[in-house]
Amino acid sequence: MIRPALAALILASALAGVPAQAAPVYVASQQGAQVTRVEAGAVAGRAAVAGAPATVAAGGGSVFLSHPDGHAITVADAATGAVLRRLPYKGQGFGLAASADGGTLFVADWSGHRVDRLSAADGTVEASAETGRDPAHLALDRTGRLYVADRESHQVSVFETARMTRLATIPVGTAPFALALSPDERRLYVGNVRSNDLTVIDTQALKAVATVPAGAMPYGIAVSPDGARVLVTNQHAATVTVLDADTLGIAATIGVGRYPEGIVIEGGRAYVANWFSDTVSVLDLATLKEVAQVPVAEGPRSLAVAAAAKDTPR
Repeated sequence: MIRPALAALILASALAGVPAQAAPVYVASQQGAQVTRVEAGAVAGRAAVAGAPATVAAGGGSVFLSHPDGHAITVADAATGAVLRRLPYKGQGFGLAASADGGTLFVADWSGHRVDRLSAADGTVEASAETGRDPAHLALDRTGRLYVADRESHQVSVFETARMTRLATIPVGTAPFALALSPDERRLYVGNVRSNDLTVIDTQALKAVATVPAGAMPYGIAVSPDGARVLVTNQHAATVTVLDADTLGIAATIGVGRYPEGIVIEGGRAYVANWFSDTVSVLDLATLKEVAQVPVAEGPRSLAVAAAAKDTPR
């Protein structure tokens, strides 16, 4: 067994020369009931959160965690990770998205087949809309348009959030789960976990324009800041598939921990939550290699970057 001091030295050596990141990455560990703050590729803080957090989102200086079985949402301070309050939620809240100022939350009610718009101050439900069956992850763009992965309806629902009006229903692959927008928000990438592929949606036309193989059970998606690469976690292969955004061909496959789920990009690196390994893989985007695995609490599933409010989609 590697001693803690030696493990820290190995981690520091692996990350030598990697640029420091501008914003912390938060990791929700479901079984460990904990949120971990990672900065510059190392653990900078931990906070206990009761009730098995499933999904984490960030906005306006706050971090939000959903508790599907605890019927609640935890609000934490993005600077320190300290838990601020717990909001009651009657449904089985899973997917989350937050406005740029952190004042509004969007919550996918998994068993209620709807999406709710909530006040982040007190959890008041301001508006609701029906979705397809088992809505999973959400993506919110800068114009206030919300995309919902309706897993068991094999579609993506698109909403205008001011009135929570559905604009479109777009058929995709089998069991869509993860969503990610390109930096210019002209493309939405959808990971279909049971058809093992990635659907590309044109967000101007609101229609699917391509579906390509993406590895064994694509569970999380992130897009590089220049929009050139799409990174997809493969839960059943313990890998990350890197796609060229122009050709949609596979540019690389990177080995990570067991059962990778969520993935985010920050500071020239990608961070991958390895659910069964209880680690976060750190990937160098220049070399497309894993440079470290950071130990976290049991069952890490979701990650979010606590970016400045001006950088967060409204």
